[in-house]
Amino acid sequence: MEATGESAVKSLLSDDCYADFLKEDFDVKTYTAQAIHHAVIAEQLAKLAEGISQLDKELHCQVVARHEDLLAQATGIESLEGVLQMMQTRIAALQSAVDRIRTKIVDPYNKIVARTAQLARLQVACDLLRRIIRILYLSKRLQGQLQGGSREITKAAQSLNELDYLSQGVDLSGIDVIENDLLFISRARLEVENQAKRLLEQGMEIQNPTQVGTALQVFYNLGSLRETISAVVDGYRASVKDNVTTALDIKVLTQPANIRGAPGRAIMPTPGSTAAFRAALWTNLEKLMDQICAACGQVQHLQKVLTKKRDPVTHVCFIDEIIKDGQPDILYTFWNSVTETLSVEFQRATGDSTFLKQALEGEYPKLLRLYNELWKRLQQYSTSIQGALSTQGGLDLPVELPTSETDSQDLFTQTKQDYDPEKALKDSLQPYESAYLSKSLSRLFDPINLVFPQGGRNPPSNDELDSIIKTIASELNVASVDPSLTVAVAKNAAKTVQLYCVKSEQLLCTQGDASQVIGPLTEGQRRNVGVVNSLHRLQQAVAKVISSQTAFPPAAEQALTASLEGVQTLMVNAVQPLLLSVSDSIEAILITMHQEDFSAPLSAPGRPDVPCSLYMKELQGFVARCMSDYLRPFQCLDFIYDNTEAIARRAIHLFVRNASLLRPLGEGGKMRLAADFAQMELAVAPLCRRVSDLGKPYRLLRSFRPLLFQTSELIASSQALGDVLPYSIILHFLFTRAPPELKSPHQRAEWSIARYSQWLDDHPSEKDRLTLIRGALEAYVQSVKARQGKEFAPVYPIMLQLLQRATSCV
Repeated sequence: MEATGESAVKSLLSDDCYADFLKEDFDVKTYTAQAIHHAVIAEQLAKLAEGISQLDKELHCQVVARHEDLLAQATGIESLEGVLQMMQTRIAALQSAVDRIRTKIVDPYNKIVARTAQLARLQVACDLLRRIIRILYLSKRLQGQLQGGSREITKAAQSLNELDYLSQGVDLSGIDVIENDLLFISRARLEVENQAKRLLEQGMEIQNPTQVGTALQVFYNLGSLRETISAVVDGYRASVKDNVTTALDIKVLTQPANIRGAPGRAIMPTPGSTAAFRAALWTNLEKLMDQICAACGQVQHLQKVLTKKRDPVTHVCFIDEIIKDGQPDILYTFWNSVTETLSVEFQRATGDSTFLKQALEGEYPKLLRLYNELWKRLQQYSTSIQGALSTQGGLDLPVELPTSETDSQDLFTQTKQDYDPEKALKDSLQPYESAYLSKSLSRLFDPINLVFPQGGRNPPSNDELDSIIKTIASELNVASVDPSLTVAVAKNAAKTVQLYCVKSEQLLCTQGDASQVIGPLTEGQRRNVGVVNSLHRLQQAVAKVISSQTAFPPAAEQALTASLEGVQTLMVNAVQPLLLSVSDSIEAILITMHQEDFSAPLSAPGRPDVPCSLYMKELQGFVARCMSDYLRPFQCLDFIYDNTEAIARRAIHLFVRNASLLRPLGEGGKMRLAADFAQMELAVAPLCRRVSDLGKPYRLLRSFRPLLFQTSELIASSQALGDVLPYSIILHFLFTRAPPELKSPHQRAEWSIARYSQWLDDHPSEKDRLTLIRGALEAYVQSVKARQGKEFAPVYPIMLQLLQRATSCV
């Protein structure tokens, strides 16, 4: 039966005719209108009647099938109605109980609220009464304090501060009993403030720390210390700005010359009035520095008093009140604004007036001097005020309390790590310093470019050089007002010296005729002499300028000294080709000693000996001619001697070297060689101040000569060996006493004397030279063994022993 019912329901639901009734948005009117429109009313009514019949049957079946369940549900509804009735009764009882409790609580609550309001009013009234009583008392006391004048002004300020506290947070208007007192208090406050301001102004003007401290105490008691200090400092700041603007006002500076000027014309000095304009400008700037110094001094005095002054009751330092919450101290802030004002106003004024800019740039050292004097005065004032405050009493500074940390820091005497107040002051001058240095460099370069014309071939004359030196000295003297400016100008002067060197170097002759030593001086050599003499005079003059400077900064002296080193280097490079040619010629002459015969025995008693060899005569004549023809024209004798002494040392070394290599050497040759040693001193004498000043080469020359006549054993045991006399030289000399089989090192290598001498120059190490000599001795041993000789030459053991000793020493 259930299956039949379910199938009937499914067929009913699946029928399209009833599908519209299952939609949620089913509308009867819409359905009826559609049925009428399709003209199937009868068919639709029949289908609906059939559907209704089916639904009725289905409902009947459901009721029959679930009859027991439906009866049980009906019984449960009757039980639920009973429960709800009981709950309604209990809710009514609860509402009645709540009403009774509300009646018992509301009345006491209302009474408590009323009493509480009365108590609050009583407390307010009592507070007002206490305030009124205190105000009346303080007002009466204030009247007496005001009658005491400035002596009681701090107490009056304290009373006013307490009266202000009493008036805070309450409305006292409309209270007749204190209405007159409130008016009196208002007038008294204005009077005390004005009196304290006058006292502060007077104390600041005459630098009286007691008056300033009293005024500050008044403002502290009034609770307006920070605002008052800010207003005072702002006033000084505005005053400084007005002073700077007035001092640089081109209208004021040119007023006498432009009183009747036509409107709209540019304001500028008239021709002939430039001197008056500049005089007025510097007068204004000097006055401005005085005004800035005075303002800074007053602000600094104010800060010093703030640093020393403490409240006698709370012991709070006043400066701590000013700089709390990370605020910078007032002097730092004021000085920062002063430097910024100077920078901005100077830049604005010079931007508006070309004449003002030219005046400041052209006479920048004078402006810098004013700044330096201002800074020195500020430092001196800082030191003096510190001492004055240390001995001044009346600042209420208890002995047992330490001074403020700020007291140990002074802006003008102790520079902070992250802030340089002097640099901040001079930063405003940076554009003018750059312009001045540029013009200074131009003034220094102009005379040099003038004396070195394009295509010129002659060095400057003495007068032209004096003009250059005077310009350098003048620039340094003008810049001496400031160490930093002196250093900058000294660097410009160093550039000037470098330019002189560059111009002089272009005049130097570097061709072959500059180094010839055969004929008379060539045109190129004369020009080189003139250039070197000119450089020497420049070097001496600049050195004199440096020594004449007082308090010359080390950096400035170092810059000029470095430029003079460049002059010295150029002088050396200029004479080096000539000196090198002289040295090479001397070496070539000394080499010719090997072309002479030194193997002759002693001459007969009736035959006079030749005093010296031909090569020595030639050497003496050449050196004398070089000094007189080529080197004497140089005016810098010390410079020439410094360079020719090196040639003399080199000549002695070469002479001793070649003398030790002479083979064969007879007794007559020894006598002639000994005479040559004596004449060698005379030969090199023109090249040096004194021959004895040549040092080790001179001792070598003197020590070697006696060895010519000593035995080989005595030579090997000489005390001068290894120190004055190199082992290699002595071994070379001992080769001359050996038989021809014992060949010298250069003979064994089949070298010429000139090539061997060059090899010795290329190998200055004694170890290398001894190694070559050892090879010659070993070759001699091999040759003796090859021919089955019975014994070695007598000098060989001495040479071998000397070689071994030399090897152990090097």
